[in-house]
Amino acid sequence: MSFTPPVNAIGFLLRHGVDFEAIARTGAFEETPPDLLDAILGGASDFARDVIAPTNWDGDQNPATLSDGNVTASPGFRDAYHQFVEGGWQTVAMPSAIGGMGLPSAVSVATNEMLYAANMALGLCPMLTSSAVKAIEAHADEALKATYLPKMLAGEWTGAMCLTEPQAGSDLGPVRTKAEDNGDGTYAITGQKIYITWGDHDCADNIIHLVLARLPDSPPGSRGISLFLCPKYHVEADGALGERNAFRPIGLEHKIGIHGSPTCVMEFNAATGYLVGEVNRGLACMFTMMNEARLFVGVQGVAIGERAYQAALDYAQERVQGIPPGQDAGAPILDHPDVRRMLIDMKAKLMGARTICLATAEASDLGHHDREGLLTPIAKSYGSDTGVEVTSIAVQVHGGMGYVEETGAAQHYRDSRIAPIYEGTNGIQAIDLIGRKLRRDGGEAMRALIADLRAGITEVKSASGSDLSVCAAAMDKGLETMSVATDIVLNASELDALGVASDYLSLCAHVISGCYLALTVAKGLASGDDQAPAMASLARYHALSIMPMADGMLESIRAGADPVFDFPRARLADL
Repeated sequence: MSFTPPVNAIGFLLRHGVDFEAIARTGAFEETPPDLLDAILGGASDFARDVIAPTNWDGDQNPATLSDGNVTASPGFRDAYHQFVEGGWQTVAMPSAIGGMGLPSAVSVATNEMLYAANMALGLCPMLTSSAVKAIEAHADEALKATYLPKMLAGEWTGAMCLTEPQAGSDLGPVRTKAEDNGDGTYAITGQKIYITWGDHDCADNIIHLVLARLPDSPPGSRGISLFLCPKYHVEADGALGERNAFRPIGLEHKIGIHGSPTCVMEFNAATGYLVGEVNRGLACMFTMMNEARLFVGVQGVAIGERAYQAALDYAQERVQGIPPGQDAGAPILDHPDVRRMLIDMKAKLMGARTICLATAEASDLGHHDREGLLTPIAKSYGSDTGVEVTSIAVQVHGGMGYVEETGAAQHYRDSRIAPIYEGTNGIQAIDLIGRKLRRDGGEAMRALIADLRAGITEVKSASGSDLSVCAAAMDKGLETMSVATDIVLNASELDALGVASDYLSLCAHVISGCYLALTVAKGLASGDDQAPAMASLARYHALSIMPMADGMLESIRAGADPVFDFPRARLADL
């Protein structure tokens, strides 16, 4: 159950797929020269492999426990988290102005992939902290920033997101948690929140909850929700921790996977909260946190898929069964064509999803917010769906041994399944892509992306050192398919557009991932990178086996919602 981060693959994509020189010219980040990048990737790899990965199995077999209103983390988590904090890993992409390393988000995507693959359940804690820091930094007043950001930035205090309630999940309009003005600049927060990831634990001294609640005179629905900061422990004027705030975990969920991540039911009883942002603008403030979290959920999918892939590859190299074509008895199953097909399919899909996550981060780093907004739901959905698909294939490679727990393959599959659900289900991501990102601007941002990718076909076609002609052809055809699908969706009724939203997102993801992969390989070949020929082989497989899936999805998009609703509703249970 060992894990070795794919430093070569991640490093190749960073070197040739992310324009660090352009990012540096924005003036918003510290420069990221190649030697610094190599040092960071190497350090993150060693830390993930040697410190975090050994805690993964124990976390699965020994979940967090709740006793007397306090959660104790899984064995080894506290020590591993403290080493994470001491190593400064929480600060990688935090702004230097508030004490972070000030490196681009693209670097954070790379290092966090290693962390999530090593232990996805543990990696959720710093992920939520990072997102909470971004929300506080963007929307809180200066006093709150000064009190909470330094400790959170260092990882000494962690963050949590309190949105969901029993009756308010994907639709937050029905939130009932109440906030009452205490008249002294604080508010009394009362209500129950569920599914609160890392809502309580003993890994850090304080936990800073960002809570959605409703003031008595607020309008109904999502327009009347405000955001409040509620610390587990009050912070005194001198920065010392005071008494515990009036909220507690009252239950821990028993989940399919990520057992080491304490998923809490939190009860707030007139807990002290501080307003973040404007009254009734809480959902807009929370989206600052959620949008970053959505990108990193996509990264989680890639991460857990990578770990499952490595386990499947190791097993395929060791397991002897049958006699592959042209081999002698005793050859490993790796030499069977279908097993080899499964492995290369896993690897190509992971690499493609990885490119979309990095492209999303790069758009954020460059301040290209329309592009970032367009890519975020694709990165979240495609990364997490790829994780589920790859971990499932990994179980298949293991055969019967994948269905039992001792190999670890089942844990990867179980852990991966949450990613398409939390931080906005993938169906909601598809609706977001169609409604907020595509139809709102008449397709302008999507057409700009298609044009940029199309401009790279010549570079791919003319690449020397390895033949990428099949990639160039797949890009040309795929982008045309994507363009046609975009026009169909833009001109469709709301019902038809929503009925095909998931197919449209998948179509775009298959094409975009192949384009980014081919363009990155072309740049790698031009630079003489000795890893480029192997990457070129992977890009050709993607062009021949993955990008063409878009054609079938186009036919579904042409049909609209009719096939979805044609079957009688009354007959859904039984004919």
